[in-house]
Amino acid sequence: MITTVKADGVQEYAFIDTLKKRAQNSDKNVIPVVSEILENVRENGDKAVREYTVKFDGKAPEHTEITAEEIDNIVKLCDPELLETFRKASDNIADFHRRQVQQSWLTTKTNGVIMGQRVRGLKRVGIYVPGGTAVLPSSVLMNAIPAKLAGVEELIMVTPPQKDGTPNPNIVAAAKLAGVDRMFLMGGAQAVAALAYGTETVPKVDKIVGPGNIFVATAKKLLFGTVDIDMIAGPSEILIIADKTANPKFLAADLMSQAEHDKLASSILLTDSEELAKQTKAELSVQVEKLSRKEIIDSSLGNFGAIIVCSDMKQAVDFANELAPEHLEVCCENPMEYVGKLDNAGSVFLGNYSPEPLGDYFAGPNHVLPTSGTARFFSPLSVDAFIKKSSFIYYTEDALKADAEDVIRFAEAESLTAHANSIKVRFNLD
Repeated sequence: MITTVKADGVQEYAFIDTLKKRAQNSDKNVIPVVSEILENVRENGDKAVREYTVKFDGKAPEHTEITAEEIDNIVKLCDPELLETFRKASDNIADFHRRQVQQSWLTTKTNGVIMGQRVRGLKRVGIYVPGGTAVLPSSVLMNAIPAKLAGVEELIMVTPPQKDGTPNPNIVAAAKLAGVDRMFLMGGAQAVAALAYGTETVPKVDKIVGPGNIFVATAKKLLFGTVDIDMIAGPSEILIIADKTANPKFLAADLMSQAEHDKLASSILLTDSEELAKQTKAELSVQVEKLSRKEIIDSSLGNFGAIIVCSDMKQAVDFANELAPEHLEVCCENPMEYVGKLDNAGSVFLGNYSPEPLGDYFAGPNHVLPTSGTARFFSPLSVDAFIKKSSFIYYTEDALKADAEDVIRFAEAESLTAHANSIKVRFNLD
């Protein structure tokens, strides 16, 4: 079960080192396998994808692209109440991300110079959606809705077929609701390669987003540069900062909500109350017995979980900023006072009634978040991830003439005489 640590400036930071080691997802044994898959798909297209689908998924569908008629029929198989939940979540996600949309702009100066920036959506984006042991319709909504708001022209989704060769109905329903334009039944590194290189049936995309296993993550990493990607996601993480007013039942439940993802997930509680630490540990033992993924939770908490008792809340905040967790809950008497102090976190959940699963599914902010300490410099997935920008400049002859000597001087300081000459020839300067 979970370990309790007394913060002393050494033990808690040794624990961070343990987490960093477990988060290394570039398995040396995986890279050669994935590289071979990528090259095969690049050379042989649909044929290679189909062969890998049979090999890894058990059966290939009769045709890889799901038709509009099939989509409509599949959606009818879904629970109507679940579809309504999808719609409510979609509205919340759209409302939050709509505020991120940027506009093109220009500015003019008194000397006639015009400068500006053009903002537009990417032409085509691919979304990878797991469909095996992890079926994530929420991932469809979180990836597709910001892309559409950004103005992406075409969204292409790939998802593995089920064992019988058919798509998961909930994933298809979420994709239709979110505005996905085309859907293909394929998964794994081969599907990522199909999106990056294009095949006879799958169009080549400009960017690939969405979670996946180590083979998918490695494929995305190796293909970065051929296409853009969102991020390389590591194991899931939650860090909770709690004072003596927090409810240990809530804390235990929230720690396990991330621990159940997989055995490498990390769940940490920071508190200045030894009594709360003891009560939370006791609650974990009680609640875990009722949960379906008990074995995974026990392994995750035992290896990568911790309850860290801090000397005060400042020490807890300092540790949180050092760890830079994916999810950060603040279960304190006045959670809002911590907003300006927590600089490194993917998403922050404030108060006893803002549990992390609320963000995973429904509240609106994106659940695609930086992991493994990368929240120090990465941000959550947003509309910004699906746009590109170009700047533009217009100078009049007089305006350029006024700045000519400065530009020439700068170019010559860098020994770039052709740069300088580009200015000189316009004004017969020697």
